Amino acid sequence: MSKLALGNIKLTLENNISLQCIKLVREVVAKRRVYQALLNEKLVYAKVFTGANFARYASRDKAGFTQLASANIVTPNLILDAMLQDGTGRVLCYEAIEAENAEVAYASFRQAENSETYQLRYTLMQQLTRAVASHHQAGLIQTDLYFKNFLVKNTTVYTLDGDGIRPLSPVFKPRKSLKNLATLFSKMDVLDDHWIDALYAVYCEVQGRKYSLFESADVWMYTQKIRRQVASNYADYKVFRNCTDVKVDQTGSQFLAVSRDFLAENISAGLLDELLNNAAKNIKNGNTCTVGLAQIGAHQLVIKRYNIKNCWHSVKLALRQSRAAKSWANAYRLHILNIATPKPLALLEERRGWFKRRAYFLSEYCDAPDIATFLASCDLPEKEVVAREVAALFYKLYLLKISHSDTKATNIKIVGLKPVLIDLDAMQSHTLGWVFQRRHVRDLKRFMRNWTSDSEITALLIKAFILHYDDEDGILQLAGIT
Repeated sequence: MSKLALGNIKLTLENNISLQCIKLVREVVAKRRVYQALLNEKLVYAKVFTGANFARYASRDKAGFTQLASANIVTPNLILDAMLQDGTGRVLCYEAIEAENAEVAYASFRQAENSETYQLRYTLMQQLTRAVASHHQAGLIQTDLYFKNFLVKNTTVYTLDGDGIRPLSPVFKPRKSLKNLATLFSKMDVLDDHWIDALYAVYCEVQGRKYSLFESADVWMYTQKIRRQVASNYADYKVFRNCTDVKVDQTGSQFLAVSRDFLAENISAGLLDELLNNAAKNIKNGNTCTVGLAQIGAHQLVIKRYNIKNCWHSVKLALRQSRAAKSWANAYRLHILNIATPKPLALLEERRGWFKRRAYFLSEYCDAPDIATFLASCDLPEKEVVAREVAALFYKLYLLKISHSDTKATNIKIVGLKPVLIDLDAMQSHTLGWVFQRRHVRDLKRFMRNWTSDSEITALLIKAFILHYDDEDGILQLAGIT
């Protein structure tokens, strides 16, 4: 269905109503498509529900809209509710609001980091917090709480996606409300978590409830837990099966997961071997890993093949998660946590039943210098910016309890003065704090060894790390960054 985004299509509804679909905005495979469309020459957003349970999903979406409207919560008006003429689906048309999607706004403010965008980002979070507080005040809860489910126009916030709206059960209501608020905060970049206490105070103000230091601490704790759970569920499970972002094809001899944005067909081990043999650039050719630059369609990409050295190596790898699968999961983990890394395109594993053999990981090619090359050729102001950005990257990894395990300079590319992390097959997400701290210290030490012969860069990096880390745990001291 993604091909529908390439051109206009016309849907005929009951009573011969014509709906001209202009652009495919979102697709939930075999369930729902959202179009920007024209209804009687008026711009609308049309939700087209199809599949075996289309009636239930459409009714749930409409019921959510009705509950929001009844509670005087601002939401786009429902203009039309109609069946497809052939009876295979149902269409809900909502008014098109000229407003910015909160997810897009937050990301743009985060990308252009300065004092003005910092304040705009905080103001946006205040607005979203007030919107969620108004939901709870009305006895409602948004069970699919993402920034993209809100539109912001000046001081007005529109709540979208009635499908996720449910009555807020009185059983354990305070705890459910706080966890729902924490779910909103978990969508922030982890570097913005220092706002949680102030945003919780805004929530209390709207609710007319007394501020509680203990509740604020609970919201912070819930935020961290929910963020980890969402990232783990997405990266470790969801992207290994058919979902909105990934298409999976599995047989007895191979497992293939492909990004739906990639649109490549007939990917096989034979094709990837041929591309590696004729690679435009051979990046690495080792016993355990072969890496090459290749072209598939319009995509310039990196192919990583994880080789098998011998029979014993084959036995060791047979029942383990492949390094290619780890790279695939970790790339998606970083994306959902707002850490830059090349887009994952495909994962292919050769299999014999449950036993794994060779595996391949495909990602977009990042045509940029590594941090050592960049710093060797730029001026002091750019060096200072990059030092601060890379220190922020390490601090984010610290807050998220993620270790990379190979932080040599060649694994950090610089794009637009910002770091892009590559080579993710040894990256780990940790739950045990003491284990993670040891790994993070090791990452910091390995990174700083890149600059042992460059006192200027070392001094800039030390200054940047001290600026970002609140070193109560003595992490920088343990890493020798003082």
